[in-house]
Amino acid sequence: MALRDDGLDYRNDACAACDGYYGPSFSLPVCGTCHAFLYPDHPALPEDSLLLAEKDDSGDSGTEEPTEFFDYKSRRNQVAYVQQVVPPKTDKLAEKIAALTSPREKDKVADGLVDSLPPEVLLVVFSYLNDISLYNVSRVCRRWRHLLAAETTQEQWRRHTEARWPLFKPFYRITCWRRLFSKLLESTPCLLCLEQMSDQVAYQLDSPQEESKWRCNRLRNELKTLKQDPPEGIEATPLDRACCHWQASIMGPRESPYEGGKFHVYLQIPDGYPMRPPVVRFLTKIFHPNISRHGDVGIDSIHHNWTLALTISKVLISIQSLLTDPYTQVCMEREIGTLYERDKSAFEETARDWTWKHAMHDAFMPTTADFWATVMSAGRQHVE
Repeated sequence: MALRDDGLDYRNDACAACDGYYGPSFSLPVCGTCHAFLYPDHPALPEDSLLLAEKDDSGDSGTEEPTEFFDYKSRRNQVAYVQQVVPPKTDKLAEKIAALTSPREKDKVADGLVDSLPPEVLLVVFSYLNDISLYNVSRVCRRWRHLLAAETTQEQWRRHTEARWPLFKPFYRITCWRRLFSKLLESTPCLLCLEQMSDQVAYQLDSPQEESKWRCNRLRNELKTLKQDPPEGIEATPLDRACCHWQASIMGPRESPYEGGKFHVYLQIPDGYPMRPPVVRFLTKIFHPNISRHGDVGIDSIHHNWTLALTISKVLISIQSLLTDPYTQVCMEREIGTLYERDKSAFEETARDWTWKHAMHDAFMPTTADFWATVMSAGRQHVE
């Protein structure tokens, strides 16, 4: 029995882990082999190195069998002492990840921390954002809006607008592309879908996949037909070389509440086309019982009765005719369908207001007062 300097004694005839004895290892009741596996980061102490140096081969070699009678109570005390002397290792990487992913308490965040950032730092952060994120940043506060207005040019906003809406052709001379870009974004049913659409197009351009010849020939012939003999009030263009993503524009039919409006539509052509129908979604808000507030189109030829005879042109013509004669037996928006059946004049008035507000940016130039009213209302909502 050996007596330690701290007054705690332990057995020296067996290791606390493997029952073999190889001498004291760093002031712990374990052998050197078990210590290397259990505590690889535990530093060596001066007295331990002396004890190891004084050990000779006259003692137990460690190959003998453990003693027949063993004091389990003493063993428990030894293990408890080992755990007390050497604390368990902590995963520093897990702590850092948890600190970065978990939100901090409000009391620990200094007030005005973001406002104290210099303009140079903010501009570096803004340089990594896309056009939709820049639009959202301009709605945060007045300082960020003025900073973006001073550092971004009208040419940049023009490129952003043409990239998002390649079929948009205004009838007037645009003086502020930033204002027009903001109005077009506000007329989109879902900003997330608009951003995902551009991400899918960019992915298709960066990593084109092999396409079947039948699908490619079919899409090329349809595109050629649309360019040579386009339907009245309908335009369509592919956004990538493989023709997997399309954008179309549909003019509101005459003698309908959508007359004069230009509605942008996104079409995603699946790999199984023409055996499988395309995915159609409106990129312009519209008040219609068969078009959801998210932009999804509820048309029978796409969801239930798709055939090989149908083409992209025929799908767009069907959607255009749906604007004239809504089908209220099965609606995407039941409340709008009920309004159409009970009070058609009120429905047409609301649909016409939506058309003027969201689908006529090519004819009606957004005024400065409308733009600042939108920005101020967004600021009040952010404060609330």
